[in-house]
Amino acid sequence: MPRPDASCSPTLGSHIARRLVEIGVSDLFAVPGDFNLVLLDQLIYHPGLSLVGCCNELNAGYAADGYARSRGVGACAVTFTVGGLSVLNAIAGAYSENLPVICIVGGPNSNDYGTNRILHHTIGIPDFSQELRCFQAVTCAQAVIQHLEDAHELIDGAISTALRESKPVYISVCCNLAGLEHPTFSKEPVPYALSPRMSNYQSLEAAVTAAAEFLNAAVKPVLVAGNKLKACRAVDEFVELADACSYPVAVMPSAKGYFPESHPRFIGTYWGAVSTPYCCEIVESADAYLFAGPVFNDYSSVGYSLLIKKEKVIMVQSERVTIGGRLSFGCIVMRDFLKALAKKLRKNDTSYQNFQRMYVPEGHVVTHGSTDALRVNVLFKHIQEMLSKDSAVIAETGDSWFNCQKLKLPDGCGFEFQMQYGSIGWSVGATLGYAQAAKDKRVISCIGDGSFQVTAQDVSTMIRYGQKNIIFLINNGGYTIEVEIHDGPYNIIKNWNYTGVVDAFHNNEGKCWTAKVRNEKDLIEAIAKAQGEKKDSLCFLECIVHKDDTSKELLEWGSRVSSANSRPPNPQ
Repeated sequence: MPRPDASCSPTLGSHIARRLVEIGVSDLFAVPGDFNLVLLDQLIYHPGLSLVGCCNELNAGYAADGYARSRGVGACAVTFTVGGLSVLNAIAGAYSENLPVICIVGGPNSNDYGTNRILHHTIGIPDFSQELRCFQAVTCAQAVIQHLEDAHELIDGAISTALRESKPVYISVCCNLAGLEHPTFSKEPVPYALSPRMSNYQSLEAAVTAAAEFLNAAVKPVLVAGNKLKACRAVDEFVELADACSYPVAVMPSAKGYFPESHPRFIGTYWGAVSTPYCCEIVESADAYLFAGPVFNDYSSVGYSLLIKKEKVIMVQSERVTIGGRLSFGCIVMRDFLKALAKKLRKNDTSYQNFQRMYVPEGHVVTHGSTDALRVNVLFKHIQEMLSKDSAVIAETGDSWFNCQKLKLPDGCGFEFQMQYGSIGWSVGATLGYAQAAKDKRVISCIGDGSFQVTAQDVSTMIRYGQKNIIFLINNGGYTIEVEIHDGPYNIIKNWNYTGVVDAFHNNEGKCWTAKVRNEKDLIEAIAKAQGEKKDSLCFLECIVHKDDTSKELLEWGSRVSSANSRPPNPQ
């Protein structure tokens, strides 16, 4: 069906479409429902906005999450309550990961608000605010559009808040308003602009002076990158700081990919007892450490077992700097602080020299025979060889967290995983969204069988939209990460014929190739085919491994998290 020119119809829906395109969204992940159908008509009329139809709302939200990781912002559209509460889990994950996702909901007719009517898609009471109340906890702004007169202001306010706060927002549009025109939805809307965050100059100067004195007095200082660096748009400034001071640089697990691993001062992932070799020893033996944008939760701290002393820490958060657990400075933009600090630090490579003296290169993975049963470390040895600037890695919650942390990323190679929220199944939708946003990269996804069963359907959407992802489905018969925290019969799942499932999704429409991999010989042949003859197809490789084949890091991490979970109640 030909699209009308969206600029000819200044409707509420076309205004939302223009704003989405203006901020960088060219793909909208959606599930239709009767309350959002007219809205979807208006949105897809815009020539710069394509609709990606998803199998369910949860995956639409995960896809918007993945899209935002690549583009900087994502969007999804669902129907009222049944769709909204389905997408809610994904929006909560985006909130925890500091991702600006615009969640658009088609709402009831404006005439039904304030009446005693009961509508379908609700819980059977005349109060329509249930969905809004749920979203208030997991979005930074909410806009319910019930009138044309203030719609322009509410929409622009919500979107600007999402971008400024780097968090999701909720926009509900009454179904009878989406196609209506209003003078404020003009053909030439006011250009979208965001006022930049500004630091308080005196506070910034005092913080930089105090931090420089603290670090310049240290013998063995180190830098550690945290996961909020990206949301604070301070990645480049952190690299400049590392260049200026010559300190060794580690990344927290959820910040992997934010700092170039080819950098001469990069020493690996700092993750307490499950850090990459020698990284933990260097960080925890330092007499001063600067953490930029960290989040210390039970997972990232390995069950609260990090040996970090607050009197040695400079903690740099989005708008606050704390030094040695005593001095605290507010109203400071992170990137301003890092940039100013780089000019004040003296070069000091003492800790890096210590790292070089103790570092022993990792050994090679031993293979006992190309036809022996496939082992997980052999699998990831070959995934490592696939990586380039033209690839991106998506790591699902589970043992893939730990195996993917050990991958050495070439410059330009993307890397994403969801550590704070840790929702199993996230990676299927996130792969769909990331690949849709980053068409210049081939996405390599590492997904466990238990996680895949939660969200498998949208592999069919990847095929539908011609994506060329390579999915490694690791079939070990259950929820391995949960086995290592606390085992029980509930961690064993029904085995699927995973390649058969994906072949059914394919149904001879689009380009898709599947293979079962039982040993290294199968793996080598499958990867060669995926990168050669089938390079223009979605490739799904079911890798069958032993149920107890896990990384040593998962064993260590699982026991410590289990210990944290099982602490007895404090005495009353």
